[in-house]
Amino acid sequence: MYHKTLPYRIFSVFNYTMLGIISIVCLLPLFHLLMVSLSSTAPANAGLVSFWPVDFTFEAYARTFENSNFLTSLGVSLKRTILGTAMALAVNAVAAYALSKDTRVFRARNVYLWYFVVTMLFTGGLIPAYILILKLGLLNNLLALILPGLVTVYNIILLLNFFRTVPKELEEAAFMDGAGHLRSFFSIYLPISLPAIATIALFTMVGHWNAYFDGLIYMKQAEKLPLASFMQTVIVADNMTGFDVSVVINKSQRTIKAAQIFIGALPILIVYPFLQRFFVKGVVIGAVKE
Repeated sequence: MYHKTLPYRIFSVFNYTMLGIISIVCLLPLFHLLMVSLSSTAPANAGLVSFWPVDFTFEAYARTFENSNFLTSLGVSLKRTILGTAMALAVNAVAAYALSKDTRVFRARNVYLWYFVVTMLFTGGLIPAYILILKLGLLNNLLALILPGLVTVYNIILLLNFFRTVPKELEEAAFMDGAGHLRSFFSIYLPISLPAIATIALFTMVGHWNAYFDGLIYMKQAEKLPLASFMQTVIVADNMTGFDVSVVINKSQRTIKAAQIFIGALPILIVYPFLQRFFVKGVVIGAVKE
């Protein structure tokens, strides 16, 4: 225990007050959205709803779940997020494990590491990416939303720095007992690196769930749209993709749009608290270690 000085206490009160205010400001739009979705159509369209529902009703949610296009898009996003996160974790973790070794174990480490780093600085651009997806025959295919972002260099660097914090004595002991790199990877590195794995999983999940632009350019049928692309079409009501917007849009009510947006944000809001306890530790350790 240590003595808390008066300036420290003043700073703590100020700090917690500011964080509380910022948290409230961040939550108010979402709360307002929920109140709009729980209100009847007329007051919502008239802008009479603030932070309490007017003519409380679940009609917007009932009509949302009756919308087959919304449910289809929700299913596409769930499949994309689950499959994309699992594949990304597998690829990035294996790459990070190899790159975490020094040049005595992996002689070409620096060459591959700089190869990855260069891709963070330079990209081929949107048109070459679209041509590549077209030539591979992946248009209107779920893999078109997963494969381009499968390897994330930032996540690899974060994870390899975390791997380098694992005591080498553990791996040496495993090798003396007859384990190879594969056994060492699964039995030592992955269990110890759970905070970093959870952090990368959260980054990847949020990225897949919120991505909308790739769905607009790679998916040419409304039933293939992920939820974020569907919501962008509903909210903006701009025919950017060549398919009939009237197939996916409810041209009316603000309440239905509010319900759809809230449902779209809900999965990440549910998942985040379970991973939050790993988040800070994973980012800090993975970011500061060489």
